Amino acid sequence: MDSLINVFDVLAHCHKVQPHPVIRASCAQEKSLSDRAFCAEVGRIAIVSLYDELSLYPKPGLVSLVDNGSHDDMTAETFLRSLFSLRHYFVRMAEAGMRQQSFFTLKHLGIAAEKRMMLATGGVNTHRGAIFAVGLLCASAGVCRAQKTLISASSIRAALVSEWGAELLHHAQDIKGNSHGIQVANRYAASGAREEAALGMPSVFEIALPMLKTTLGKTDCWERARIDALFALMASVSDTNVYYRGGSLGAQMVKTCARDFLARGGTGSTDWREYAISCHRRFTEKKLSPGGAADLLGATCFVFRVEKRMGRHSPPPLAQGKARCLNDDGAGQ
Repeated sequence: MDSLINVFDVLAHCHKVQPHPVIRASCAQEKSLSDRAFCAEVGRIAIVSLYDELSLYPKPGLVSLVDNGSHDDMTAETFLRSLFSLRHYFVRMAEAGMRQQSFFTLKHLGIAAEKRMMLATGGVNTHRGAIFAVGLLCASAGVCRAQKTLISASSIRAALVSEWGAELLHHAQDIKGNSHGIQVANRYAASGAREEAALGMPSVFEIALPMLKTTLGKTDCWERARIDALFALMASVSDTNVYYRGGSLGAQMVKTCARDFLARGGTGSTDWREYAISCHRRFTEKKLSPGGAADLLGATCFVFRVEKRMGRHSPPPLAQGKARCLNDDGAGQ
């Protein structure tokens, strides 16, 4: 069908010949099916990317498949139920992006997704930040599709800012409500997910994604790449989850541990795993949980995966003897 479309495009351009109405209808149907498949794939990548975050360990203070970290109210099973409830939401966000809908529409899709998540988890907030951040990135990928722009990190970020930047800025300045993030913003003057989105998610595109790609290029290891990206986020982000649980002292502890980890060489250090586990134990004792960094790690994995899958940019080829660390889908074994 693609070759048939190309033939008629050439004829129409060079000889002013219009395709038969039946052919035009067939081509339009093919495009519609292709667009639906694109949105479905974006949604699938979003879910896989959030599983990338959940399955990672050691992950200081956070829920993983190994333990519950600093949380008494949620387990990995809770997160999996949440992910199942969100499987259609990310597809709808990509579709809304393709139609270049307003932020008002995106916001209401997010609110509905949040309600489904809370119903699935029994009232536990597992993915509110990811619903916001990864949902916006799905919509931005949809904009790229609608504009026939190559899917890449830079084009996704540009679409986010150009389509909804002004509305996101207004949203960031609205500090009404009683969410944990708003409480922290009012008390500590700490920025949160709203400000991050309004600025085009600099923590994802300027900090975590370069770190993830750099470590992946050096090690061919998806696990190590995610660990380094997470610690880079913890070292730089003003995490409202941490402020809410531990105040300024807790936030400083998280940043200090993360910066020490990176100063030691990150996962390039021979004892990186032991050091990360020691951070995990310290955070768990203090009930600290850098959930904002975790959400941004999921967003980072999404950008990497969607660029790899739908763009022209691929990760470095695997070195001999390291194939078990990274499979062809970019996920750890």
